[in-house]
Amino acid sequence: MSKNTPVKDSSNRQDLLLFHLGTRQAFAINVLKMKEIVPYQQLNKLPGSHQAVMGIIRLRGEPLTVIDLASTVGMRPISGDADLSQYSIIISEFSRTLQGFLVSKVDRIISLEWQDILPPPRASGHASFITGITRVDDQLVEIIDVERALNTVAPHTAPHNQAFDLDQKLLDQLRQKLVLVVDDSSLARKQVTRTLDAIGLNYVTAQDGVNALNKLRALQEEGRTVDLIISDIEMPEMDGYSLTRELRKDQELSSTYILLHTSLSGAVCTENAQASGADAALTKFVTEELTAAVMKGLALEK
Repeated sequence: MSKNTPVKDSSNRQDLLLFHLGTRQAFAINVLKMKEIVPYQQLNKLPGSHQAVMGIIRLRGEPLTVIDLASTVGMRPISGDADLSQYSIIISEFSRTLQGFLVSKVDRIISLEWQDILPPPRASGHASFITGITRVDDQLVEIIDVERALNTVAPHTAPHNQAFDLDQKLLDQLRQKLVLVVDDSSLARKQVTRTLDAIGLNYVTAQDGVNALNKLRALQEEGRTVDLIISDIEMPEMDGYSLTRELRKDQELSSTYILLHTSLSGAVCTENAQASGADAALTKFVTEELTAAVMKGLALEK
């Protein structure tokens, strides 16, 4: 490679696993959420479980719940007499847990620039579980909002105000702060803002990096200052890394504390977060850990 050839930043790209859910429509999830793919194997039923839970398998001796992803996102569920011998189970690591997704066909892995992924149109049915769309070989690919899909099967418990024992002085300090929450998943935004509500923080929200920049500039014009930004990493049009780099180049916003809050686990995310200029990175979603990270970012002690 010539020394004059620009080197692309890998954090500007997203590798996606393409698969199908019993139809010709292609779906995708981030490769970083995928641990491995295994052929379908006999499932042990779980009495009383959610209708989308197919059962459990043993993976290297450990039990693993397998979910019918089509049913979870509102598509036609896998029928009891279906021939599953050609199906696959995607083993995914998401928000600190492992689960299996049963899919009809695994296609391939593709690599895209973040700007090639667009927000989905507002819709109902299975489309309400889609967090981004793109095109591959002239075929529409829908990226699944895994947060929302898993919350359908195992709803996240919202924090309660009484869980946080805050003195009046700290509460008064918190009420003077403003936080920007950036996430393309409506469920993830709700989870974060419930935590902020529980500790008495004011906030505004944005659906992606582009929307976040527009809101920050609008707040600047109003003379308002954001004290902390909590941003997802995986977002269409402008991801969390790109948003962070843009903010670090802006003289008026460059010192804002940025916490990247992601469902992706592992050292790669932490390294990319640091390289982009973020102050901290945190894996979703533990209320107490998010609260501690927010307090640290605001230079307050709980």
